[in-house]
Amino acid sequence: MFDAIAMPEGTPIHDSRIPAPDRLVTRPLLDRLASEQPEAVFVKFDDNGEEWTYGAFQHLVRQTAVGLQAQGVAMGDNVMVWMPNNRDQIRIFFALNYIGAVYVPMNTAYRGGLLEHVVALSDAKLAIVHASLADRLLDISTAALDHVIIQGGEPIAIGSLKVSRYEDVLLPASGSVQASPRAIEPWDPMAIVFTSGTTGPSKAVLISYLQLFSNAGPETWTFVDSTDRYLINAPMFHIGGMGPMYVMMARGASFALVDRFDTKTFWSSVRKNGVTVAFLLGVMATFLEKQDPSEEDRGHGLKKAIVVPVTPELERFRQRFGIDLYTIFNMTEISSPCVSEKNPTKRGTCGRVRPGVEVRLVDANDCEVPVGQVGEMIIRTDRPWAMNSGYYKNPEATAKAWRNGWFHTGDAFRRDADGDFFFVDRTKDSIRRRGENISSLELEGLILRHPAILEAAIIGVPSEVTEDDVMLCLAPKAGQTIDLIELTEFMRHELPYFMVPRYVRVMSELPKTPSAKIMKEELRREGVTADTWDREKAGIRITAERFAS
Repeated sequence: MFDAIAMPEGTPIHDSRIPAPDRLVTRPLLDRLASEQPEAVFVKFDDNGEEWTYGAFQHLVRQTAVGLQAQGVAMGDNVMVWMPNNRDQIRIFFALNYIGAVYVPMNTAYRGGLLEHVVALSDAKLAIVHASLADRLLDISTAALDHVIIQGGEPIAIGSLKVSRYEDVLLPASGSVQASPRAIEPWDPMAIVFTSGTTGPSKAVLISYLQLFSNAGPETWTFVDSTDRYLINAPMFHIGGMGPMYVMMARGASFALVDRFDTKTFWSSVRKNGVTVAFLLGVMATFLEKQDPSEEDRGHGLKKAIVVPVTPELERFRQRFGIDLYTIFNMTEISSPCVSEKNPTKRGTCGRVRPGVEVRLVDANDCEVPVGQVGEMIIRTDRPWAMNSGYYKNPEATAKAWRNGWFHTGDAFRRDADGDFFFVDRTKDSIRRRGENISSLELEGLILRHPAILEAAIIGVPSEVTEDDVMLCLAPKAGQTIDLIELTEFMRHELPYFMVPRYVRVMSELPKTPSAKIMKEELRREGVTADTWDREKAGIRITAERFAS
């Protein structure tokens, strides 16, 4: 058996804006639900139909928590988790929070310099790593790491680090979960999530229980309730994969885990897993709508979907599939400040400001702009800790983002007279490609490691599907020529798959201002020119790696 020693009492909370710990702090929340509804399903797996009830899941979490504590993991420790979505990662996420430790998931596409940066930033001494990824640690400085646990395969030697097998150290036969030194509080950190949505190297967003609860919990996404089952097909290192697991537990509801979004199998997965709600990026809804009509268009059981962005085709989508649609604006750092009504009709709307949030659109001096004009969205909440707790180990970025007491999103919006908000552009120099935020500055720095490249500029260009495609404009060093096939192989090895540019334009010199800054606006204006090389037209497609669970 895996029991828990009683936790000490926490700080008495007399503020009505903060829910009781057993509504939002993982340990008391899971213990309450396992007692109240032990036979209710919490997780359903698409691959074989297996289900975990709340009672069974509490047992699995406690087992993993005992193993983590035996490896020295204590309250407040950061633990790096670098794995594809699978059963073990779900257990690890909740088990870390069950003992008050901090879950630090890593993008499975990371490698090279970007991997080295986030490993160092994580401050983790322990890493739990999928066997398919472990060899990438051989080529980098592993910073504070001293122990790596290998999941999904056999361990390999990694420098002087201690290396263990997951089954040997995290799955004990019995034991009790020890109490933490103090109660886990709603404002304690539960996760650190990396985001590259700004102009510098990846930042680490410090997320509290209160923030994730406020992000998409029962008081924010009021259209999702305890009877719903949420479809998760996003990776757990994204807020869109990690967050729904937690907020569905906060509702006493359930989720279904699917390997990834697949247009051909989407409706069959929805049907066989009893899914009632799903999140669809615009490209997903577009792909589904373009499928030939079939008998699966109705009777699938999906009742509602959150779709971003709202396009003119969505009404056709809604009518065809019989689903109620909603849209939102959200970021890793915030908590859904804008949520739409059911079936919004305004093209491009992100919804209206939800209760408990203040939103302003401002100019460069934080002065509010008139209705109808474009300004940067800044936000603050009535509930304490309902947004990020800062950027970990980056006080300068934290101060800049939170200046004047408001969180600055870096995104430009306009607001109409009805109070609807419309996304206009990113004020920060970043690119969004198929759901991934890419920092131009970070990507340029990685590409400039190529010995033949003198200067490089990354821009976003319109995609035929949605969002952006990545374009690299470069100038070679004197006397050097660029072999585009070799360059692509270099980038494939050094970069996450989603960062590898589709377009490459080789120029003798990049355009510059009198102060020698590259004129990206000119490059964007010219876009994909006649002399631009298109990797995909050359027959080179780069996609995400697949991992065995």
